[in-house]
Amino acid sequence: MDMALSDEQRIIIDMVRRFVREEIVPLEDNLDPDADEVSPEKLAELVGKTREMGLHGLDTPPEYGGPDIDLVTRCLIAIECSQHRAGLYAPCYNAFGGARQAQLFEATEIQKDKYLYPMLRGEKKAFFGLSEPSGGSDPGRAIQTRAVRAGDHWVLNGTKLWISGADRADYGLVFARTGGPGRGGVTAFIVETEWEGFNVRRVVHTLRSAKYATEIQLEDLRVPHENILGKEGGGFAIANDRLSRQRVPYSAECLGVAIKAHEMATEYSKIRETFGAPLSHRQGIQWMLVENEIDIRAARLLVFDAAAKADRGEPFRTESAIAKLVATENSFRVVDRSMQIHGALGVAKDMPLERWFREMRIRRIGEGPSEVQKHVIARDILNESLR
Repeated sequence: MDMALSDEQRIIIDMVRRFVREEIVPLEDNLDPDADEVSPEKLAELVGKTREMGLHGLDTPPEYGGPDIDLVTRCLIAIECSQHRAGLYAPCYNAFGGARQAQLFEATEIQKDKYLYPMLRGEKKAFFGLSEPSGGSDPGRAIQTRAVRAGDHWVLNGTKLWISGADRADYGLVFARTGGPGRGGVTAFIVETEWEGFNVRRVVHTLRSAKYATEIQLEDLRVPHENILGKEGGGFAIANDRLSRQRVPYSAECLGVAIKAHEMATEYSKIRETFGAPLSHRQGIQWMLVENEIDIRAARLLVFDAAAKADRGEPFRTESAIAKLVATENSFRVVDRSMQIHGALGVAKDMPLERWFREMRIRRIGEGPSEVQKHVIARDILNESLR
């Protein structure tokens, strides 16, 4: 695989790298170590700069105002954007546009006018409601939320769990069972959070300290038939269509943090002395740095292999699963070793390592746990549907 960068890619990397180092990292000196957002005024200033760079709305197709960049370049940007304290949860504090509900690009024109375009303009926030208490790794079969047709409406009842941002959203995508068991019986609905029957039951705190997920309760929630996204029974296909593509920059973000953690550990090992010699002179430390380097290089090759195949229009589901599996597992080990090299300083909130450690632990589960990625890879290797 040709890893040579084009002149345009080098220019983009340089712009993003300078933006992170000059605009993002300095402002974190005055933020709580677990902060995931900046003031609206500061965000507007940052967004103005990313718009000047022509890189705002990274995950938005060009026909909707986003930059026309390929997935390889998108991964290069993701690596740079994640190299700061909040880089794994809120890369650059959403200055580049943040995550979008990509499924809404398949909406009807009426739905786009009401939901998609206001979201792209920053006027509305959305959530993605797929996972349930019964399980999130196999949503096609685990979904128990039911939707029953009642004239020109559907009545939804059920519970959604591990949903990010539902308590701050204006609407969201809710996946409910409208047919029999299996993936073909799931339909996607656009649901407004102010409708009667929609309730955020509780906040679920996680390793992310200040960050949390929510549990949603749907009780006789009436949703107009025209708020079906796509077609009846096509919900799982809508949810799954872009997952493989989204996993690749997701993996690249992990790689970016690993690169930064390794860089910090390498530099620290040269200046920290123990028993009359720098840590870098100790074979045990040298081997940890070597293992870091190997883990990073292996993950980088797999991430860009998946991205390159996607850009060529080739099937890349297996490559995407491998990239996600290796990048999250390897990057977690790199951060862990880097914390160990820093000793007590590594677990202090004076440095970003302890937050990266918590975030990286979650990344091994988010977007499909490592075990599920292995299941996907095995299924593709054997070319059959595994139960």
